[in-house]
Amino acid sequence: MTDPANRREIDLPAGRIRYREAGEGKPVVFVHGYLVDGRLWDGVVDRLSDRCRCIAPDWPIGAQQIAMKPDADLTPYGIAATIASFLEALDLEDVTIVGNDSGGAMSQVLVTRHPERIGRLVLTNCDTYSNFPPGPFKLMPPLVKLPGGMAVLAAPFRIGAVARAAFRPFTKNPLPPELVASWMEPGLNDSGVKRDLKKVTIGMHRRYTLEAAEKLRDSDLPLLLTWAPGDRVFPLKTAEKLAAEVPNARIVQIPDSRTFVPIDQPQRLADEIETFVGAG
Repeated sequence: MTDPANRREIDLPAGRIRYREAGEGKPVVFVHGYLVDGRLWDGVVDRLSDRCRCIAPDWPIGAQQIAMKPDADLTPYGIAATIASFLEALDLEDVTIVGNDSGGAMSQVLVTRHPERIGRLVLTNCDTYSNFPPGPFKLMPPLVKLPGGMAVLAAPFRIGAVARAAFRPFTKNPLPPELVASWMEPGLNDSGVKRDLKKVTIGMHRRYTLEAAEKLRDSDLPLLLTWAPGDRVFPLKTAEKLAAEVPNARIVQIPDSRTFVPIDQPQRLADEIETFVGAG
């Protein structure tokens, strides 16, 4: 996995964003989800950067090394606006957005509210419709609104084994312990990132993905859903529903993977993205 210290940085209205860039060609910008960073995509970037310009930022979704400005809007609308400002700052056009997990929810909000620089959208297993946040994670937003709620939520994750167990359902094989620890460290120990994480957690609500799905029904944006069929967190049926309702959408199943498709099947995902970008 790439060392975060080797990433580039750019200042945006909401704060400073660190990112990895590799390759040349049509731009592909990756959007990770909750409590992970851009290293989620390293395997895909390594395999795709000889064919595309790959950009994998550390978005402010709870594991970033740099806190945002205190007044930064970190609702899905605000994160989508930050992604849009990033595309503008790098002067990117005809961008392929690739989203995973809650980053897929942010990507749906992005393409329906800030479509100007975006040419196509790839969603791997992610929040859709009412499944935002999914399953038992729906308890988190109301919990962190309570006095001391964020501390209660965070306390178990100070135990390394608990943190690693929390990520276990998302991949076929256990993640490296040092990677999980580095993802958890900012939200546990950096006061600014803890503030950001609380904002992000409170902001997760199905109204954002329901609104985005409604707008996508009237969009001709090319959409590719690359989905792990056995994922219990984000079932295949949710992707099938979106593929059936969005006019220019299709679905590709990527077996032998779970939620973190870019970690479980980086080569297959890179190949599917390349084909999709080339077709567009």
